Amino acid sequence: MQPVSPSTTMEASHRGHAPLAIITMLFFMWGLLTSLNDVLIPHLKAVYTLSYLQAMLVQFCFFSAYFLVSLPAGRLVRRLGYQGGVVAGLGIAALGCALFYPAATGGYGLFLLALFVLAAGVTILQVAANPYVTALGAPHTASSRLTLTQAFNALGTAVAPTLGGMLILSGPADESHSAVASQAHAVQLPYLGLAAALAVLALLFAVIRLPRMDANTDARTTGSSLLRHARLALGAMAIFLYVGGEVSIGSFMISFLGERDVAGLDTAGAARYVSFYWAGAMVGRFLGFAAMRVVSPGKALACNAACAIALVVCAVVGHGHGAMWALIAVGLFNSIMFPTIFSMALQGLGPRSGEGSGILCMAIVGGALIPFVQGMLADAAGLHLSFLVPLACYVFVLFYGIRYAGPVRPT
Repeated sequence: MQPVSPSTTMEASHRGHAPLAIITMLFFMWGLLTSLNDVLIPHLKAVYTLSYLQAMLVQFCFFSAYFLVSLPAGRLVRRLGYQGGVVAGLGIAALGCALFYPAATGGYGLFLLALFVLAAGVTILQVAANPYVTALGAPHTASSRLTLTQAFNALGTAVAPTLGGMLILSGPADESHSAVASQAHAVQLPYLGLAAALAVLALLFAVIRLPRMDANTDARTTGSSLLRHARLALGAMAIFLYVGGEVSIGSFMISFLGERDVAGLDTAGAARYVSFYWAGAMVGRFLGFAAMRVVSPGKALACNAACAIALVVCAVVGHGHGAMWALIAVGLFNSIMFPTIFSMALQGLGPRSGEGSGILCMAIVGGALIPFVQGMLADAAGLHLSFLVPLACYVFVLFYGIRYAGPVRPT
């Protein structure tokens, strides 16, 4: 094998910059779409008079799509290529957003269907875009590169709660039949706008030219054989628990900040503070992009998980603004977890990375199941104690980071 010259490496790096910038737009959009669920949950809970457990069906239907759609999405991406997969994902997500219009008169069940269709599109985007980003440069900086794109994903999640609070939660509290119908219709225009934006992005990605990358995997390789790789199998469990913990905290934060012994905020006011939670993730990812070029991803992951554990403990046992800011600050330490676990789990899979990505995206179903568990605990034991569920999730992430805390090795 001939050595690669520094000039060749630099040229390849520059060729990857423009595609990376374009793909980053996708990360922003699916962050926005995912974080809007944090606003939908208290909104629909009030409109349809739901328990915490029933309200968590929002996250259950959204994140269950990752489990059900990820493997078919992997096959679709192998057939269409990464760019074709992005176009398909954007189109399906646009359809899901458009379904919110009839859902306003069709009841809670149709809202859940719309969320599932929307999430199916986002799942295809995840399966196509994450391995594409890891392939756009040197393998030893894949964690750093994916962390940078995830920073823009976090920008979308930071914008969404404030935007959703203004557009969806700002109506007056009124339990009359006409007011409830009006509150249900409050989601129509915001989601039609999102449907239009996604359709425009789909057209853009259909016509632009991006570098072709092989999305094929060895047909003899199966998910079960891949899961014999301990790094991937444990990484899938870490993704499952991390996403579940992060989504649980975001899902319950508006209700938590509304508690009298915490901050006593109304839903619209609390939604603005949820933006701080997601903004912390954005800031942390920009910092992580630089730091993880020299720091072992495993060590960075373990350190952040330990800090998240300490902060959740403070929120569980604390009261007032101390508990409020402790829970919000967890977002800062969530920052690097997803991209770091994702790239660590794919390390060493080579041409099977696409299928490994599908398995990891299936693990995002933790966002459906963990909030469900927290909802049951919140109904049974109270909101404060229910945060022991995400606490347990971060303990496993700490274990994964410690286990694979070796140095960064250029390859």
